[in-house]
Amino acid sequence: MAPSIKNDSTVLDIGTQNAFSNIMAKNGLKVSNTKGEDLDLHPEMIAQYDAEIATAFEIFEHLLNPLGVLKEIKAETLFASIPLSLWFAKAYRNKSDQWDQHFHEFEDWQFDWLLEKGGWEIVRREKWTSPVFTPGIRPILRLFTPRYYIVEARRKK
Repeated sequence: MAPSIKNDSTVLDIGTQNAFSNIMAKNGLKVSNTKGEDLDLHPEMIAQYDAEIATAFEIFEHLLNPLGVLKEIKAETLFASIPLSLWFAKAYRNKSDQWDQHFHEFEDWQFDWLLEKGGWEIVRREKWTSPVFTPGIRPILRLFTPRYYIVEARRKK
């Protein structure tokens, strides 16, 4: 667990219950999940959740207006990850499922700016690759090009 997380912390995991929220709960965290609300239309729904920590893993790229959600989070600490925009891999679209697609693919500086405008200060950040072991140019590029970006941020006072 990250050094900034105490074993009995309350966590709002933005998004419906998932394998990782279950892992967090099994490790002693008190986890709540959002219920599938349309956070673009009703970002204020986030304010009903009271937690010390908020997590948003692979969530903000699905929203048309992530700024509204960022401003409504009541937690003091936020852990958020996004897929990075890559010149060789454009935004993901699934025509058969309106929720399973990316409206945004951010560059790291864009996500940093979004967090700052939303009232957050980044205290830690990291990028990592996502290799795919199949033949082709894109899989080779994924071996050394960071695909994901994660931040730990604190609410500005």
